Amino acid sequence: MDFPTTFSERIVLKQKDSFADQLWMFFASVKLTVYTLVLLALTSIIGTVVLQNGTPEAYIRLYGPGLYNMIQVLDLDRMYQAWWYLLLMVVLCVNIVVCSVDRLSVTWKIIFPKNISVNPERFEKTKNRQQFECQLSMDRFAREAKQMLAARAGKVIEKTSETGLILYAEKGRWSRLGVYVVHSSVLMLLAGALIGSALGFKANLRLDEGQTADTVFDTHTRLPIKLPFTVRCNSFQVKFYDTGAPDEFKSSLTILENNQESFTEDILVNHPLRYKGINIFQASYGATTPDEARFEITDSETGTVEIHTIKNGGVVSLPAGAGNFIFEGFVPHYDFNGHNLGEAFIGRLDTIDGRNVQIVLPTKFPTFDKMRKGRFTVEVKSWDQAYYTGLQVTKDPGVPFVYTGFLLMIIGCWVTFFVSHQSVCIGLEQTGSGSTRVWVAGRANRNAQSTNLTVKKLVKELKEVSG
Repeated sequence: MDFPTTFSERIVLKQKDSFADQLWMFFASVKLTVYTLVLLALTSIIGTVVLQNGTPEAYIRLYGPGLYNMIQVLDLDRMYQAWWYLLLMVVLCVNIVVCSVDRLSVTWKIIFPKNISVNPERFEKTKNRQQFECQLSMDRFAREAKQMLAARAGKVIEKTSETGLILYAEKGRWSRLGVYVVHSSVLMLLAGALIGSALGFKANLRLDEGQTADTVFDTHTRLPIKLPFTVRCNSFQVKFYDTGAPDEFKSSLTILENNQESFTEDILVNHPLRYKGINIFQASYGATTPDEARFEITDSETGTVEIHTIKNGGVVSLPAGAGNFIFEGFVPHYDFNGHNLGEAFIGRLDTIDGRNVQIVLPTKFPTFDKMRKGRFTVEVKSWDQAYYTGLQVTKDPGVPFVYTGFLLMIIGCWVTFFVSHQSVCIGLEQTGSGSTRVWVAGRANRNAQSTNLTVKKLVKELKEVSG
């Protein structure tokens, strides 16, 4: 090992040591823990108030262009994945690790001492100390007391004092590790959140019946994400209440790997499909453009009524050869003067007199086209209703860490609050009359009431033995 020889080298080394010590003290500060937790709590509130993973149009409509720009700069639209929020969690992780390591050496020596020292003076002023006399000899009573103490507190250590005999036992030294288990649980929870943010994703996928896909699109960035398998929507079913509101909707999905079907499963709201760490949730649905529909075309001048079955994009002649009707498409939501009229077919009337008119045919209002008051009116009579399924696809590899963290949190809190390091001491002194003077006392690092109860029960048993 090379040692600094010059004065300047010693100064530089001292400055490095000083900086390292200061950095260690900074991260070992309990104040840093409090400040970081407060900042995380306050910023988490912001995340519940500000819309998350919305569209730019939604943010501008809700907050205006100025606030939208600030939201974009600070990543408040996906706050729990923002770099500064993740940095706060990293700081908290480092803080917890440094605090634990800083105090672990002292705790370790308490839990695993080289020699257990018995100091009766520590028990002289305890509030639970009790004293009595028995008629048995000290040696005989000591044998009985040793067995009882061993049953209550574990291995008994005997020590001869100037006045008699000391019996000492303790249990629960390991309970001092409870706080470190709690620290570990917090680290696991934070690690789960960080891993989920870094390696996980939340994406959307739309599938028509019979359609397959192996690529989803990130909810925030809209970038494509390749799946390790292919998803096929076999069918989609939806049930409605009498009011028209959806009662239940579900999708039948098949997972394919290497062009081979692996399995088929139905998914509903709150009943997702889980495979290879990826979750597929039933999120939404919507009507797709029908392949064909039946239209009724009426000529108000001649009274002629014709019904045609037309494929999407198809063209049929109007009555009396007056032109053509074109089936142009379908929209799931048609807005008319600020009112949503629901599903609607889109068509076009191209007459021989040079008029070219686009018409909208809402399915809930069959006579809607009559308001146009043209020569020809069109009404949708029937169509084969088809739906697409809207799926939310998520991956969160941090979930096992979160579950482990919750389990460790429960264990650590139970140990910390309900288990304590207890020590019990019994002092025996032979009196001049041949009787034995006995005192019993206990100490604990926490949960003193439990130690007091142990002392009371032990004294009661010892008195019974002494007669």
